[in-house]
Amino acid sequence: MSRDFECIIFDWAGTTVDYGCFAPVRAFVEVFRHYGIDPTMEEVREPMGMLKIDHIRTMLNMPRIRACWTEKYGSEPTEENVNELFGIFEDKLLSILHLYSDPKSGVVETVERLRKKGFAIGSTTGYNDKMMEIVVPAAKEKGYAPDVWFSPDSTNQKGRPYPYMIYRNMEVLGIQDVRRVIKVGDTVSDVKEGKNAGAFSVGVLVGSSEMGLTQEEFEALDFKAQQDKCRETVKKFLEAGADKVVYTLEELADYLGA
Repeated sequence: MSRDFECIIFDWAGTTVDYGCFAPVRAFVEVFRHYGIDPTMEEVREPMGMLKIDHIRTMLNMPRIRACWTEKYGSEPTEENVNELFGIFEDKLLSILHLYSDPKSGVVETVERLRKKGFAIGSTTGYNDKMMEIVVPAAKEKGYAPDVWFSPDSTNQKGRPYPYMIYRNMEVLGIQDVRRVIKVGDTVSDVKEGKNAGAFSVGVLVGSSEMGLTQEEFEALDFKAQQDKCRETVKKFLEAGADKVVYTLEELADYLGA
């Protein structure tokens, strides 16, 4: 199987670092509460993987949140409001990102296995360059560093589900055929990014934003509850078009013969 592919492009938070993708979740919640609106976890998680300003725009357009905003402020949210919320969000996220840079269990060892098998390792992200300037060095100190990464800052702010960050990775890594690329992520937006690029698109379950649990919360569940939660998440990935869903990145490496 491994000879069919040359490159694996990982998402960042929730896929390789920050189990459960909690750094942006915490910042999104705090921003909306700052404006007197208490978002549900489902509302916060639904757009995960998007460019962060697109995420805020999407949340403000959700029927319940839009109705709460209109009731509180007397008019529907505007693009000016989107930019105001994003400014606060960015400040909050930048202040906490260094706390959420730990690679997920097994990631460092799995990436080493894949490299030894000859795979180039790329990355795309919903973070911008300013955010990545914090998390990339922090993760590298802890053993995880892709060969190259790109944020939406490098694609005219066209983040997921647009495929352009994948193409930038391919350009730098010298990959000619997108059919030889695997895109791996923990959100529906990741899966759609991969499919829109024409890559083999993989969703990862454990520690994913779609599952939305801390490691402690997941491990506290009994086996049946864990399986039920995984089945729910698998369904989301498959409905988004995933070519494969794995529990962990180690399972992906086994699948590729690494």
